Amino acid sequence: MPHLLISAAHKSSGKTTITMGLCAALTARGMAVQAFKKGPDYIDPLWLSQATKRPCYNLDFYTMSPAEIINSLVQYSQGTDINIIEGNKGLYDGMDLKGSNSNAALALLLDVPVVLVLDTKGVTRGIAPLILGYQQFDKKIFIAGVILNQVGGERHEGKLRAAIEYYTDIPIIGAVRRDSRLVIKERHLGLIPSNEETQAQDKINTIAEIVAEQVELEQLLDIVQEAKQCLINIHTTLCPSRTMKKDVSIGIIRDAAFAFYYQGDLEALQAAGANLIFIDALHDSHLPAVDALFIGGGFPEEKMEMLANNKTLKQDIRDAIEKAMPVYAECGGLVYLSRRLTWHEKTCEMVGALPFDTVMDEHPAGRGYVHLRETGHGLWSLMDSKEQPGEFYAHEFHYSKAINLPPKLTFAYQVLRGHGFDGEHDGIIYKNTLASYVHLRDVEKNHWTARFLKFVRRHKYLVTVNLLPNNR
Repeated sequence: MPHLLISAAHKSSGKTTITMGLCAALTARGMAVQAFKKGPDYIDPLWLSQATKRPCYNLDFYTMSPAEIINSLVQYSQGTDINIIEGNKGLYDGMDLKGSNSNAALALLLDVPVVLVLDTKGVTRGIAPLILGYQQFDKKIFIAGVILNQVGGERHEGKLRAAIEYYTDIPIIGAVRRDSRLVIKERHLGLIPSNEETQAQDKINTIAEIVAEQVELEQLLDIVQEAKQCLINIHTTLCPSRTMKKDVSIGIIRDAAFAFYYQGDLEALQAAGANLIFIDALHDSHLPAVDALFIGGGFPEEKMEMLANNKTLKQDIRDAIEKAMPVYAECGGLVYLSRRLTWHEKTCEMVGALPFDTVMDEHPAGRGYVHLRETGHGLWSLMDSKEQPGEFYAHEFHYSKAINLPPKLTFAYQVLRGHGFDGEHDGIIYKNTLASYVHLRDVEKNHWTARFLKFVRRHKYLVTVNLLPNNR
């Protein structure tokens, strides 16, 4: 199956919109399109999943080994017609000087052609040296074509095409005009998530129609078909997944306020024997019969009045936590479990299970990759890593912080890189609840879902033999 990586010269070039449009346009033609997103991201995959009608998966050098990235691409692209990877930031941007985790490095690892989305606002003849520089910077990267974005009109497009055709040998696959219909509202972490956009599918359909009109889809398909791809020659360690009997029920709060879950993590929970029961914290009045809760991230501040007004569900969750139900909460989930949330000078009561308040700030408290070490005070069994015992990599994106803290708190993690809860620690422990600002990924160096379920099973057994009070 053909693979393609969509990248750009810099971030905010419109590559997510273009990628979404390509995915939706090809899907509308009856093709099975599998989308991937480079890096730690929840929001873009939500849109890409809706555009392709298939889950989107993340590929990330920081949390995954090269072999695991390859295996993920091979595994999730089975039976597809085309696989489109959306990059993050610019083609050559990365964490280190050599670009070891850049989009270019991913293109080399997977041996895939690159299509550059170029923001052309304020540019005419200068587009040519930009393209030439990107070609010359690393000649091992196959830049198969460009899609011109934010084109001002016919005259602007003519000047751009003339410069590119005269000075370079790069095919122009499309020229997308400036159009308000292509705009998706943004906030501090990027695009508004599709789960909050009530007319998300209409927006996707409109973008798909515009992209299909202004991008040569057949030319794009010809490029990826002709590209030399050698994934089949790479020795992978992919093994058939074994699904255990589902013996525990995990409540997953997923709605317009909480939507930040990695598809791979949800699938890992299911494969390890979890029956996932999805809960709407905005509308469900009571907690269903579950053995544990997983509350992911999101934007609870956007829906804080609705969350606050759902008093019966909040009380059920607080009662369950007090009775020691296993609960794992990340970022927005941590905020939801706090006493109260303040944003824009307005305060709303949250669940009240954790002994502190949270407040939204205008500037990020923690944003980017994190490196953590287990303290030994966590709820789950410790990691068994021969290389770095008890250390793992993850990421955080939060503008909130905890205030009005009690004098002593127990933490599961020591922060070696990043901010976490207070710059030094993360993973607050309260009874059988672990709440952190860090977002985990179930990868080969940190199979957290299996350890979490082992803890849930042990607790369920103790409840069953009447050694602990029932959660509910």
